[in-house]
Amino acid sequence: MSIACCIPIIECVYCLACTRWVWQKCLYSSSHESENWGLAAAEEFEPVPRLCRLILAVYEEDLRNPVWAPPEGYGIDPDWIILRKNHAESGGRSTPYLIYLDHNNSDIVLAIRGLNLAKESDYAVLLDNKLGQTKFNSGYVHNGLLKAAKWVFDTESEVLRDLVEMNPDYTLTFAGHSLGAGIVAVMVIYAIQNRDRLGNIERKRIRCFAMAPPRCMSLNLAVRYADVINSIVLQPFLFSVLIIPAFFFMINSLPCLLCLMCLKDTCTLEEKMLKDPRRLYAPGRLYHIVERKPLRIGRFPPVVRTAVPVDGRFEHIALSCNATQDHALLWIQRESKRALELMLEKDPIMEIPANQRMERQASLAREHSEEYEAAVQRAVALDIPYAYLSSPYGTFLEAEGESSGGSSVETSLLSFKKMRERWDNFVERFFDVDESGRMVFKHTV
Repeated sequence: MSIACCIPIIECVYCLACTRWVWQKCLYSSSHESENWGLAAAEEFEPVPRLCRLILAVYEEDLRNPVWAPPEGYGIDPDWIILRKNHAESGGRSTPYLIYLDHNNSDIVLAIRGLNLAKESDYAVLLDNKLGQTKFNSGYVHNGLLKAAKWVFDTESEVLRDLVEMNPDYTLTFAGHSLGAGIVAVMVIYAIQNRDRLGNIERKRIRCFAMAPPRCMSLNLAVRYADVINSIVLQPFLFSVLIIPAFFFMINSLPCLLCLMCLKDTCTLEEKMLKDPRRLYAPGRLYHIVERKPLRIGRFPPVVRTAVPVDGRFEHIALSCNATQDHALLWIQRESKRALELMLEKDPIMEIPANQRMERQASLAREHSEEYEAAVQRAVALDIPYAYLSSPYGTFLEAEGESSGGSSVETSLLSFKKMRERWDNFVERFFDVDESGRMVFKHTV
């Protein structure tokens, strides 16, 4: 009898808890995640609109007669396209992509388009993953994205190596949107591990821009490769590999879905989530384009915030009626272009003399280095699995196999010499040699 009386009370508590959770989700905005981040500079954000247009060009069948071009055009020369591959040519192992030799910006770009809702092969790549299924480079990555990244790199590495060797001053950029963003984010880690297959290109010449990326790698990898990977997120949307199956599930089972999500968010501690090495996060340095504010109507002038966060890396689900729009590459390109124009109005970098521009770039690199080191130290302080203090920005432990055999041998020799020097200094500080040639402690000790 007493148990039966408790059932209505439990139902009321459950309803109140779900109502409170839904209300918080409706009021929650992803701008809360980045409210303490710094503002991005025009120099570092300049490639984003250009690379968005290049990824959009992958959707065109004939770039000489474009159908879906933005108002300002794609801004590319069709004669500089080295190769293109569609779904049929890739055998469904990857979404379509192209390699473009950008002489105007001294850049070699591999651009991969996003998910095609009409292609089953794209769903197969997206859903080919289980929690903790694939361990990679002392961390965890999305299994399907890793397979696609390895296939694209193994297929095109010779072409990329030839372009790198023919253009020694050019950067090598991997760019993608949505599913393609996850592929290039994992691919750049694989490329850094196999730089000998790219003509031993320097790490500082490799970079990645992921537009609206999925959560594709564990937290230690996301922070460790923040000097190479840049993720661009518009407003609240961050593509999750769980969204598509959850969408079909929630149509028929919305109450059950709300119950499960409420219980999960309520009962899972943030410390536990951070210490789970299998949990996947958005990769690299984050650039957050904010153009709307909570409980406000309309769009505001876009502001770009950037950081290398450890906690607060868009783990929360933000409900928004503009989610589809915020994920669209066309909107990301449009808003990033507006944001860059506003940056240039406030700070016209093109009018600054060349030597001062170089000084500003060096200062920006130092700021990024300090921010990166602080992120790594925080990851170690939070006891994130496989997180460790690394060497200066842009270089990491060679034991991970990120460099060629020759460089690893040189590094081991240098480390041995440093150990020998430290030992010699220690001996000189605490020991003396007497008349008989024996080593004795110093009297001051």
